[in-house]
Amino acid sequence: MMKDPATLRRAARQEQFLDVVSRDEAETRFRQHLTLAPLGIETVPLSMARGRVLAVDMVAPVDAPGFDRASVDGFALRAADTQDATDDAPAVLDLNPHVLTPGIPAWDDVEAGRASVIATGGMVPRGADAVVMVEQTELRDGVRLQVEVSRPVAPGAYVAPAGSDIGRGETLLRHGKVLSSREIGMLAAVGLGEVQVWRRPRVAIFSTGDEIVAPGGAIRPGQVFDSNAAILAAAVEELGGEPVRLGIVRDDPVALAEALDAALATGDMVVLSGGTSKGAGDLAHTAVSRLDAPGIVVHGVALKPGKPLCLAVQHGIPVAVLPGFPTSAIFTFHEFVAPVLRAYAGLPPARRRTVEATLPLQIGSERGRLEYVMVSLIGREDGGVSAYPVAKGSGAVTSFAQADGFFAVPAGVEAVAAGSPVQVRLIGEGVPAADLVVIGSQCAGLDLLIGLLDAEGFTVKSLAVGSMGGLAAAAFGLAAWLVLGALAELIERVRLFRIPLADSFARLRGLRLQTFGTALGHDADQLRQVAEVADAPVVLRAQRIELHSRAPDAAIALQRGRSMALLGRADHEGRRAHVGIGVLDGSTMRGGVALYAEAVIARGKTQRHR
Repeated sequence: MMKDPATLRRAARQEQFLDVVSRDEAETRFRQHLTLAPLGIETVPLSMARGRVLAVDMVAPVDAPGFDRASVDGFALRAADTQDATDDAPAVLDLNPHVLTPGIPAWDDVEAGRASVIATGGMVPRGADAVVMVEQTELRDGVRLQVEVSRPVAPGAYVAPAGSDIGRGETLLRHGKVLSSREIGMLAAVGLGEVQVWRRPRVAIFSTGDEIVAPGGAIRPGQVFDSNAAILAAAVEELGGEPVRLGIVRDDPVALAEALDAALATGDMVVLSGGTSKGAGDLAHTAVSRLDAPGIVVHGVALKPGKPLCLAVQHGIPVAVLPGFPTSAIFTFHEFVAPVLRAYAGLPPARRRTVEATLPLQIGSERGRLEYVMVSLIGREDGGVSAYPVAKGSGAVTSFAQADGFFAVPAGVEAVAAGSPVQVRLIGEGVPAADLVVIGSQCAGLDLLIGLLDAEGFTVKSLAVGSMGGLAAAAFGLAAWLVLGALAELIERVRLFRIPLADSFARLRGLRLQTFGTALGHDADQLRQVAEVADAPVVLRAQRIELHSRAPDAAIALQRGRSMALLGRADHEGRRAHVGIGVLDGSTMRGGVALYAEAVIARGKTQRHR
């Protein structure tokens, strides 16, 4: 859209941040205006309590069980009547006429020389102090119905006394406990039908921008789907909050001001994304600048990702304007907003779990900003852990979602050398174990193969970092699978270090690599060198590589145009597979997919899947 000269001049200035501060200073400024405590108590039915946070200690009002209860099917009796019982001279007891099943009160006593039929869960009658299993008895059906017991029964055998599980007055659960199915079962066992929990904080969420389209809508060139609102709403629910979805607000000062006012009237917290910079089209911060109690406390943090973050407070209600790029938005949410939300929900501060890992390759960093580097963690054969950078930029949706954790690069550091130890702060539950690790080029055929392996119970971690990234991982000893792209890239790398091609492959093969795949288009002698060193049964015939197999678990592949793929050995007993796969271009993708499906790892034989 054409702009008048004055508007264009203002946009071209690309004015930036008001006052860039450190991460810790930003946190301090934000929190000093907030009361980090739960927002109030509410009572909910037990059926609605899963995932809620207890506001008070829960004390058992009754015993559980409330009576002496049989734990097996058998006969309730007096243990003293069986103390002399043997196989040759069993104790013989007369049976009472009643049968004690669950829910039936035991009105009659068990007197000396007598026993009562009792089922699991039945109430043990007065006079009885033990239960003998039915398998350890014989029924004598004579003039009187009697039972024989051929061995002594210990007092208390197979009897759960009243209160043995939960005693009246016992503190079952402490306040702050998140209720799962297990805790709900305990509360139900003592008859509690409702429970007092902390009120869930309401978080008003909206996205800003003319380029934003709700998922499921029609999209035009230059527009993007609104992933931020979906991510943030789900994160709020995970942290015990209640998201209030207010949709998408266009880049209009009046509309933004109205949306912000509605959010403040609705929520205990307001979170919006986009428009937090002061460049062309960034207007959200102008709406927030109207706030004055105290209003904006942070606008700009020396942090990567997340520099444009804007934090404000209005009459005790926190307002966070997150960057529009997904990785920056979700990262700054978890770093600055989530701790506040946890406090409002009655949850304790999150435990920050770390693991020591080794950085397999050098990374650069921007001096002057604390940088968090997203990594995927890969266990090594020596028992150590490698942290492989996976960041694709703050505009990528997958960077945070696919990372296992992140480590910090201090503001004054410009590079971290390969082999450096790093402390990785975990995002998930720990270092994920994987049967197979794939590092290298992205390939649709490989995706199909991984899906088939996943269906067979293999755990696969796949990092699409490109051909040279796969080589770097192999050189560091990370790759169980190596995925190579064009052979030209490999040849250039080899020439750069003046290493003969065959020697280079031999060196890589010693690092857990069995076979290699590559795009064709180079002379046959080079490919034969690769095949010879990798011990791969490659057969060249003009512009085609035929499907051959030396063993039931090995298959080689086919070329169409300039694409080829190669599948290596699979060891099912060790749950390890070694593979090299070439990139398939779009013109030959269908043939490549068919090939991979045909060469899927099988148990003892090659299977065909199309």
